[in-house]
Amino acid sequence: MVARRFQVLHNDSNFDLDYDTDDGFEVFQFQLYSLTSVPPDQQKIYGDAHDTPVATDSDLIAISDKLRLVSIDDPQPESNAANLLKSDEELARLLQAEEEALMLQQYVASDNTQEFERRVRPYLTQVLMYEDSRRQEAARKTVPVEELEEKALVSLAKLLFWFKKSFRWVNSPSCHNCGNETVGQGMTAALPSETLYGASRVELYRLWKQERAAVGNGPIALHSTVELLAMSHVWLYGVDLVLNLKYLFCAIPHDDSNIICAVILDFTDHVWTECFSQFLGRWMHLDPCEGIYDKPLLYEKGWDKKLNYVIAIAKDGAYDVTKRYTKKWHEQLSIIEARDMEESQQLERSLHSEDDESLSLPGRQSGNEEWRKSRSEIGSDNLSSSACPVRLCVDEHVTRIYNAFGPVLYQFIQEELTKSEAVEVLGITKGILLDLCNSPFKTRRTSIDSVLNNPKFQKLLPSFNDLLDALSLEKKVNTNGRVEICLAGNPVLTSLALPVVLDALDDMIYNLNKCENYGKDMFKLPLLKLNRLHSGSVIASAEELPFGIATSAFDGIQISKWEEPNGARGCWIVYKTSDNKMFELVAYELMSANDAPERDPMDWILEGSNDEGISWQVLDKQTSQFFEDRFQRRTYTINSGSFPSNVFR
Repeated sequence: MVARRFQVLHNDSNFDLDYDTDDGFEVFQFQLYSLTSVPPDQQKIYGDAHDTPVATDSDLIAISDKLRLVSIDDPQPESNAANLLKSDEELARLLQAEEEALMLQQYVASDNTQEFERRVRPYLTQVLMYEDSRRQEAARKTVPVEELEEKALVSLAKLLFWFKKSFRWVNSPSCHNCGNETVGQGMTAALPSETLYGASRVELYRLWKQERAAVGNGPIALHSTVELLAMSHVWLYGVDLVLNLKYLFCAIPHDDSNIICAVILDFTDHVWTECFSQFLGRWMHLDPCEGIYDKPLLYEKGWDKKLNYVIAIAKDGAYDVTKRYTKKWHEQLSIIEARDMEESQQLERSLHSEDDESLSLPGRQSGNEEWRKSRSEIGSDNLSSSACPVRLCVDEHVTRIYNAFGPVLYQFIQEELTKSEAVEVLGITKGILLDLCNSPFKTRRTSIDSVLNNPKFQKLLPSFNDLLDALSLEKKVNTNGRVEICLAGNPVLTSLALPVVLDALDDMIYNLNKCENYGKDMFKLPLLKLNRLHSGSVIASAEELPFGIATSAFDGIQISKWEEPNGARGCWIVYKTSDNKMFELVAYELMSANDAPERDPMDWILEGSNDEGISWQVLDKQTSQFFEDRFQRRTYTINSGSFPSNVFR
């Protein structure tokens, strides 16, 4: 092995290239390709000292260390000297974006519709591939279908988070043998074995030997190569993979044939997807790469991306949806006319038809920081939003669950259970619910014959009827005479409610064990939470997208949280009651989150308003509060007297 450093002059720019001469001239040309974007078949290399041509069979040990590279097709100097600051890997990723930009300039300048069609049609062909039953079956075998369907029905954010974690962004793949990070060497053509399943391009990575990573065009190729890929196109095929399971993208259950999805192609090099929501009556933006949904201005306003054409591609055709993703339509796209009246009318009814100047969206999160900066998609200095929209709390089930524990506690007193017996019964209940959690969500059921042998639990079982009803569950005797707990209604409601009731049981067991005057204090806070407010709307000073949104403060689940990125400088959250009903607040609770104790609230003021937020009355004030543990719940009672309110801050 002979390591050499070459200095290559190309269009008045100098490139330093460290190279192992044993790798041969062909790999050397591909390294030059990654540095200069000049393909190997267009390269003409000269020894800089005497302008001696360097042939493909030249001895790399003997040639001059100062070389000059000329492009056969384009001998003009490049103007972008900033490429000197970019790594081989980044330039490889930028190749396709540059090619697309050049093509766009060609058909914009010439108004050549054939060029436009040629650019879009391959993506339509890819979308149509996923109507093939063989590919759909392969995709379904690749992912946990039932788990994902439940996540999609319960929360789009959970589905996107699963995708983002499972199909992770790779800046460079690790070596199969030693696990160390490899270095990008440019791109080459796919081998026949790689094109068999739809691969079109290959990225070369090097540690001690060449590693191949095929960029695939289908779910089979994706499954076998996804961890080796570094290019943004990985996410396109990942989105398409999920499109095979298109019913997963609907937040409410529908017949599969009614779910309409589309791949969205941004000609400035990004891809995402859309799903038509029957519930909302419009198209929803979904970006699994970023884990963000229904934020179509993310790219222009958050990433500071200069959009031109944004095309939706589905099995029934391609549509220009640029209006949905830009507020600079007339400035950037005045040359484009509406092609479809129905789609045009739908776009005009878009949720974001008027720009909200108070809304600040995050810059791109996927990919390392240096690469995002090179694409000018880093956005502002703030990594998360500084304002958030009004959100509706879907939490009536939380209130019903809390209220349902009242009859259970009352029965504990009537049956004169000891504290340890009460904790035992609640522990048995938790075990039953955990069995239900671990069963298929569409057919949840578990036998309770074994626990009915406990006479205390058997006698207390009727007191749990309200709790079962709150969970959309019921007790049944099957044909074999076994007693089961099974679904009684919509399985989505049960999936929403089970995490809440499990946290509530843990909370109740903890507080029962701490209760010094068992029996007398049974119906005092924090043990019982009757008449909890629900179904209001929430807005906050800011929130962390996509999983620290404001409604997480009210969903009854420990692991979720409202996160205010600028909370150390002061923040606020406002809760407005449903239908502006007046309520007299008697208590409220705060719980510490899973991490970062330094972010726990210490000082705050709670206010109420009876005129929809025009004027405010102080209801409670706290200073120097301290949470000793994570997930610690603290209850505060209101001692300021009666003040019915319809807004709380």
